[in-house]
Amino acid sequence: MTKRRNRLMATILATTLATGTFLSGCGQDSGSESGRQSEMSQNESAENSGTDSKAETSSEAGTDTEANVSDGACQTTYGDKQFDNVTITVEIFDRSNAPEGSTITDNKWTKYAQEEMGKVGINVEYVAVPRNDETTKIQTMMATGTSPDIIFTYDSGLIKEYFDDGGLYALNEYIDGEDQAKNLKEYVTEDVLDYGRNENGELYAVVARRSTVAMREFFIRKDWLDALGLSVPTTVEEFYAVLQAFKENYPDCVPFYSDQMSSVGVSVLAHSFLQSVADEKKYNIASSNFTHIDDGAVEYFRFINKLYNEQLIEPEYYTISDASSELDRLLVNGSVGIVEANVNYNVDPLRGSLLQTLKESDPDAEYVSFAPLQNVNDGKVYNPVYAPSGMYISIPKTAKNVEACITYLDWLSTTEGGFTLYHGMEGEHFEYADNVPVVIDMEYNASDKDWIRDDIFLVGNSGYYYTEKDFTLAMAQSYGEWADYVIDNYANAGTGTLRYAPVYSSQVRIDHSTELNLVSDEYVVKCITCAESEFDSLMEAYRNELKEAGAEKVWEDYNNHYNAAE
Repeated sequence: MTKRRNRLMATILATTLATGTFLSGCGQDSGSESGRQSEMSQNESAENSGTDSKAETSSEAGTDTEANVSDGACQTTYGDKQFDNVTITVEIFDRSNAPEGSTITDNKWTKYAQEEMGKVGINVEYVAVPRNDETTKIQTMMATGTSPDIIFTYDSGLIKEYFDDGGLYALNEYIDGEDQAKNLKEYVTEDVLDYGRNENGELYAVVARRSTVAMREFFIRKDWLDALGLSVPTTVEEFYAVLQAFKENYPDCVPFYSDQMSSVGVSVLAHSFLQSVADEKKYNIASSNFTHIDDGAVEYFRFINKLYNEQLIEPEYYTISDASSELDRLLVNGSVGIVEANVNYNVDPLRGSLLQTLKESDPDAEYVSFAPLQNVNDGKVYNPVYAPSGMYISIPKTAKNVEACITYLDWLSTTEGGFTLYHGMEGEHFEYADNVPVVIDMEYNASDKDWIRDDIFLVGNSGYYYTEKDFTLAMAQSYGEWADYVIDNYANAGTGTLRYAPVYSSQVRIDHSTELNLVSDEYVVKCITCAESEFDSLMEAYRNELKEAGAEKVWEDYNNHYNAAE
């Protein structure tokens, strides 16, 4: 994989030189005739002197070329500068869900953005990239010199590789200055932006800010619980006792199901067993491979093995090709006792309004969320959540006007920009209640704007909100009679000591990922489905195989990284 990416980046650099796509620099305008002449002059000088193009464009302490900082005239706060009819291209996910009469690149909301950016002399062209093939597509476009000026991905390791190999601009001069990108910094916040910096402080990506870090939680068939006179479980022992009671009294049910049973790092249940979770640094280091490092992960799998052998989970769960669809089926049919799933799973319309549908056939059925269980080691509650950072937005070296690109991202951070693209127009799409936007008609919004809002609003994930409280209140009020469920769901998904998903992904891990994944694919099902008497020997073999596949080297790298970060 490393060799493939290195070949890719070599192609990118060669393409950059061949096409002459050097950044025009602050205070210049590559969309104007003078900007183009300056660009041509740079290229001719490089050719005549024999200067290596990579050296000409290499980033050093946040700078890319002398032209970038020569006059100190960067102006990337929307409205502070009038551009001279420059054009930028922006990636946008294509989910093949555009309503009739529209396309992902030509619709009411792309036209709105183009009109607003036109006011400051920036033309915006959107480039559709298939969502289900976005990484491969962007790699190909970068290698051929056809990449959009603004690209993004959730793969922080990949985007950092592009930067390290010279394929992306350092953005410090366009964002870090006191008067630069003021709206962007206010909305995204410096703490989140720092996720896009390397160890030298170079800003290789604008990182989108999550409106909520809530990730996963438990849901329980509360009417069954009440009928049996049981309380919502708070410990692993109580959890186990409830599953036993459900099996005994509802023999046709699946007592427990999770669509992430083997994924220790995101499993809420697994965090009730992990030992490293009590210390943030140890937890981050152990995230290199929890099963290899943390004995608590072994105990988690031992518990799942026990549930399997007592038929408290789906006996043939490992044969199910789509775990999420199976989870949907079990919940909408009311045939599962406890599930672990994404936050707000029970009532979310985007996931099928499962509880609402179940109640149409069984009005007394009730699935409610509950908080994570106490950790078996120290009795405290730990909760895995997303990192505050969302996707990583970067600008390839083929872009001709970084200043205009950052100005576009700055506009997305304003009320007239991102807020409008996400929430729509007051009176048409929402009304204010307690100072938060509340949807007027969910069905209308779904067809008019919701199909594109997440994909065009790049600098925020899960909506344009300044606080998590605003997010939850707005979400709840848009759900009408189901509002209380939403409030409870986000409260439970955010309770306890939060353990943010580590974003560090090293080259060492990338190099060994294929081998490590093959070992896990071979052993996880064996460890869960074996006889209890065989568990220890199989788990020992599993951990030894992980070590042979490179888990120890990955751990050493993570250990060095997080200790150096202190």
